[in-house]
Amino acid sequence: MSVQSPLPATESAETRYLGLDTWQDDDILGAILEGQQRAVASVKAAIPALSQGARLGAEKLAGGGRLIYLASGSPALISLGDALEIPQTYGVARDRILLLFAGGEAITRNLTGTDEDNEDLARSDVADAKISAADCVIATSASGSTPYTVAGLAAAKAAGAVTIGIAGNPGAPLFGSADVRILLEAGPEVISGSTRMGAGTAQKAALNMLSTLIGVRLGHVHDGLMVNVRADNEKLRQRAQRIIARITGVGADIAAAALKESEGEVKPAILIAAGAKNRAAAEAVLGRTKGNVRSALAELAAAAQ
Repeated sequence: MSVQSPLPATESAETRYLGLDTWQDDDILGAILEGQQRAVASVKAAIPALSQGARLGAEKLAGGGRLIYLASGSPALISLGDALEIPQTYGVARDRILLLFAGGEAITRNLTGTDEDNEDLARSDVADAKISAADCVIATSASGSTPYTVAGLAAAKAAGAVTIGIAGNPGAPLFGSADVRILLEAGPEVISGSTRMGAGTAQKAALNMLSTLIGVRLGHVHDGLMVNVRADNEKLRQRAQRIIARITGVGADIAAAALKESEGEVKPAILIAAGAKNRAAAEAVLGRTKGNVRSALAELAAAAQ
């Protein structure tokens, strides 16, 4: 007699949710919120792995490589949101962030599962992207067994890339090709198998943490401020001026003038406000300090003594 293996946590149904559809609205929403809170709490155990992954990702970007998001279905949409924010928030060049999703950009208009099982498509997408040892690939799958994502990460590893796997089940096939294994044990979903819920929340938190730490390690954060953002609209110009004023202690007029001279680039504007002769001089200091504002300010201060 065959023995069925237990379902992974991401597909399990818990008895405490029996009769859920007969509950009062507030009770249903309370259960959903508890599931979300449990999912967020699960990310804490993954902090050491997230730290390791961020260091590797930052090293590849600093060396001229790319950060590549690989996923299918809901994890692809969650990855998309994280990836699109990085150039705007941390000033990373857009061509250094690549998205490889089952179904491509079409999933933003019509999310289907058709391509999730296509391993050949994954290998073709990786080959077309010319992934190499210069790159870091982050693959996300709630179950950790999605064929497209598993095959894609294996192909990326074979191409020499640093690989990071994010999954919700221990021993997930995805981890077999991952240099860094990020396990998010969010537990069973309130709606069994609906991994856009708890698992998705855990993935979003983990990806936000991962990309933010990458930004910090690249020198794009100073005292909790985004110093590599490019101010290309009024909201960002106002924010940039506040950042410049806070870091250097200058008034709003000087901060605005420095930002104008730097054409919206915050890092050189900070140095101009702090005493650099002009944008060229500010960028020269940043070049010597690898873009680190703290080190650049220290060099300016030493030169002024």
